[in-house]
Amino acid sequence: MLNSNTSNNADLRIYQIIDANLDRAREGLRVLEDWARFALGKEKYVERIKNFRQILGKNHLEVYKQSRNHFEDKCKGLTHQEQNNRKTSKQIISSNSARVQEALRVIEEFSRLDNKELSKVASEIRYEIYTLEIELLNLSNLKKSEEILKENDLYVITDQKENILEIIEKILIAGVRIIQYRFKTGTDKDHLQKAIQIKNLCERYNSLLIINDRIDIALASNADGIHLGQDDFDLKTARKLLGYSKIIGISANNEIDISNALKEGCNYIGIGPVFETTTKKNKKPIGIEKIKTLTKELNIPWFAIGGIKSNNISYLKRNGFKKVALVSQLMNSEDPREDAIMILKELSHEN
Repeated sequence: MLNSNTSNNADLRIYQIIDANLDRAREGLRVLEDWARFALGKEKYVERIKNFRQILGKNHLEVYKQSRNHFEDKCKGLTHQEQNNRKTSKQIISSNSARVQEALRVIEEFSRLDNKELSKVASEIRYEIYTLEIELLNLSNLKKSEEILKENDLYVITDQKENILEIIEKILIAGVRIIQYRFKTGTDKDHLQKAIQIKNLCERYNSLLIINDRIDIALASNADGIHLGQDDFDLKTARKLLGYSKIIGISANNEIDISNALKEGCNYIGIGPVFETTTKKNKKPIGIEKIKTLTKELNIPWFAIGGIKSNNISYLKRNGFKKVALVSQLMNSEDPREDAIMILKELSHEN
């Protein structure tokens, strides 16, 4: 509650400061709340942010509101050029999180003497906003990656080539938006350096970089995600290490593995091999009909993999396969850009 000795001009100026910053904090929270609601569709975050707004609203006392007209605000309407430089949703989230944090800090300081309850509330919410900002940014990154997975039908897996960067850039120029960097030999130092270079390329073309198997390389290169086989890290451990800004794909070819991957929250599944493949010589093809059965009720993106080439894509499409993963054809192509364009056209063609 307010102390009773609060009638002088100094007190009114303090009330005006508190009033203005309560408005700022609640406005910033509303921006974050609407992002959580409409862009992310995350109900628990909407409820959490709405609760912050309600708490601050409850503590927005009438005496603070009445102070607004006692003194002229000569700085009203001032803006900063930096406000016009916000061009992405991430910048909006961060700037409004900072706005809330700064406003709450002002409230905390100026209400400390006369309204300890409000000062305490402002402090508690401010610390929660630090975590909330990171969580919203992570969810936004994940949302963007999931949209790319959903909207793109060609997933390219690399072989180890001397000119791998040149090949990847040509494929990206063609319109491919998902690249998996896979390597089996060589040093970690070289793999990390190459992963960073590929990540830079993928960012330039608004594409995803997925690292095969290696969570450490994925983290160190700031890749968009990881792809795991059944003999690699379990998904729960991978998620703990990667956090919720990264996507995790799983290789699976039976009902149990697919069910487990879904329960543990994977973002996409690679299913195969569809046909015989030199990449997985020890694995028998599971065939078209089996994959149809396995994917009948899948509600996340899945990519058919294994022995897929441009000459069997139309056959797969006639059987309802919409997304495919390729390795050898594009990586060994004399003209990877042109081949990628033709494959993308084939995938987009309605049978």
